[in-house]
Amino acid sequence: MAAAAAAAPGALGTLQAGRARLVAACCARLGPGWRLSGSWTVPRVDPETRARSWIPAAGGAAWRRGYSSEVKTEDELRVRYLEEENRGADLKERVKMNSSEVGPFVSKIRAVINEIANLPVPTIAAIDGLALGGGLELALACDIRVAASSAKMGLVETKLAIIPGGGGTQRLPRAIGMSLAKELIFSARVLDGQAAKAVGLISHVLEQNQEGDAAYRKALDLAREFLPQGPVAMRVAKLAINQGMEVDLVTGLAIEEACYAQTIPTKDRLEGLLAFKEKRTPRYKGE
Repeated sequence: MAAAAAAAPGALGTLQAGRARLVAACCARLGPGWRLSGSWTVPRVDPETRARSWIPAAGGAAWRRGYSSEVKTEDELRVRYLEEENRGADLKERVKMNSSEVGPFVSKIRAVINEIANLPVPTIAAIDGLALGGGLELALACDIRVAASSAKMGLVETKLAIIPGGGGTQRLPRAIGMSLAKELIFSARVLDGQAAKAVGLISHVLEQNQEGDAAYRKALDLAREFLPQGPVAMRVAKLAINQGMEVDLVTGLAIEEACYAQTIPTKDRLEGLLAFKEKRTPRYKGE
């Protein structure tokens, strides 16, 4: 992961690096242990930060650059961009590792991708280039995936006599079904955007534009749709969906009820009703 950035409330910031991007959108109050560092005004990320900097540092920080989960404060997140050159692991680096180093290395990658999956805001993976191996596993941890028709994506680890280790064997079947997931992993097949859309791996496929950022632009459009909504509602809606999909329907409905209850005492709920009555845009504060 190359970088993370926070934008001021109601704004969309931009960082440019790599060919695939992750966008997290919608204001949400982050609980203890989540903090965004860095500035959304940074125009460009040093390409050297692309592949390596999203591996957890030995000291326990979730990111070496641009992101920290160590500071026990609460911050308000409107939009987050996380970018990487999504070609997967650096194989030149991996070949130098001895057997005892590989397991901990992959565990750290898995932990970071799990943190992305557990972000309390909507996340969008925008794939304009390659998302192979770990790159696709990162995209699978996002709520929504969009891609250019020319993009290439796949879990290709079996070609290297290993298996996906960043959640791919679990998240891909949940996204497209067990049979198709097995076929793609067993064959190490690489899909373009159209094929990925056909199997349900992505939500939107776009013809690539001259700038090479068609998926990124679509992700920004989606993020702008999400931004006006109630922050608490967005957070608990994601929680209800994610947890409900792992249980039976009766239990899932109980989860929905519990999540709905969290919105009832909020100031934002009252603001939404008042704004509707007064025929104006609501001013949500995440409270």
